[in-house]
Amino acid sequence: MRKLFGFALFCIIVFAFAGVNAQVITDFDEQYAGDLLKPGTTVPDFQLATPDGKMVKFSEFAKGKYVVVDFWASWCPDCRKDLPEIIRFYNKFHKEGVEFIGVSFDTDKQKWTDYIAKSGVPYTQVSDLKRMNQSDVAKAYGVRWIPSIYLIGPDGKVLVSTVLSYKIEAKLYELFVKEWPETEYAGSQQTFTIDGSKGKLTARLFTPELKPGEHCDLAILCHGLNANQNFPLMWLIQEQLRANGMATLTFDFNGHGESEGKFSEMTIPNEIEDLEQVLAYAQDLRFVDDIALVGHSQGAVVAAMVAGHHPDDVKSVVLLAPASSVRDDVARGNLFGIEFNPLDPPDSLVLNNGIALGGRYLKTALRLPIFETAAHYHGNACIIQGNGDRLVPFTCGERFHQLWEGSEYYELEYYDHNFTNCVFRPVEIVTTYLKQTLQYK
Repeated sequence: MRKLFGFALFCIIVFAFAGVNAQVITDFDEQYAGDLLKPGTTVPDFQLATPDGKMVKFSEFAKGKYVVVDFWASWCPDCRKDLPEIIRFYNKFHKEGVEFIGVSFDTDKQKWTDYIAKSGVPYTQVSDLKRMNQSDVAKAYGVRWIPSIYLIGPDGKVLVSTVLSYKIEAKLYELFVKEWPETEYAGSQQTFTIDGSKGKLTARLFTPELKPGEHCDLAILCHGLNANQNFPLMWLIQEQLRANGMATLTFDFNGHGESEGKFSEMTIPNEIEDLEQVLAYAQDLRFVDDIALVGHSQGAVVAAMVAGHHPDDVKSVVLLAPASSVRDDVARGNLFGIEFNPLDPPDSLVLNNGIALGGRYLKTALRLPIFETAAHYHGNACIIQGNGDRLVPFTCGERFHQLWEGSEYYELEYYDHNFTNCVFRPVEIVTTYLKQTLQYK
């Protein structure tokens, strides 16, 4: 298997132990995909008509190819919501040789064809214009719920059968995305320390190969609570930014990773001081043009507030699952599922994974002006949030989107706090967004 997906396995292992609490995400396949054909099963053949009456024999259409089969209907709300994702998969993977076919359970041909045209579906569509419970194809493929999606291999056997489209994307990445770039890029890497709020911060600067007098843009990456600069999500982001010619600056907040300071003494205001020191360092680098801040979870809150403190110094901000609910959580005395008296907060709060937050963390979080501070930033902004996040409500991302006029907002269906469903999706969004807003080459 490619190195990219050896690292993906590492991501899954690390994600399982990172963060402040375990997440229990409902897997709808357990409820709705039980009758679908299992991986390794040879799929039955079928023959159905396209909207213009042309008959498509599936065995001939799929012969020797990877094929995504989307069972859907234009009257189905979940299908309409999922269809743009299938179209996005087509636009990304059809050029790799993957074929796509939609099998509709519409009974009204006009409504079916009208919706195809309205949605701009670019791939083959077929139907026998029968309801799902009357369709021989539905029975043969065990479809009891739509959308139901299959990925079929060149040998005609099932690779993935699911009602969750992100599982199809994750497998397509595994099959068709080239190896994730190695760390041996043309350029330089250096490890050093920066003075932070509680001692020295360990930082790493990756600089692309530049000609004399040539400049580039730089992204500062901010990890979340109880993580570090090597957290898989952030590691993958900086790898892709580097692969696209951007400098990156990663570091460990005080009390995290290799940086000095005690975790029990860490507070969000301390981390704001840390990032301001890192930002000042980046501003002194002669080869740097524009600076972007990219943060995940608590690191996203810190990035948003520092952007508010320094609106003229930051060109773009990307927030991934911003944990801005921390203030409300502390106010109601329930942080990450651990209850306490908010009127008399404890000297330390031991979380479910054994780490202990200091009492000052709780006291400072209670009065933290997150959105009031972030409102002073008026630059480029992108927010990425999973609506399956069980640590941070997805409404946190929505609020930043409402706060920052002109910001882009991506709500990823069913994705958890660490985007483990398909971590490469948010990485792609971050990279594309910064390429557009920073306009680096």
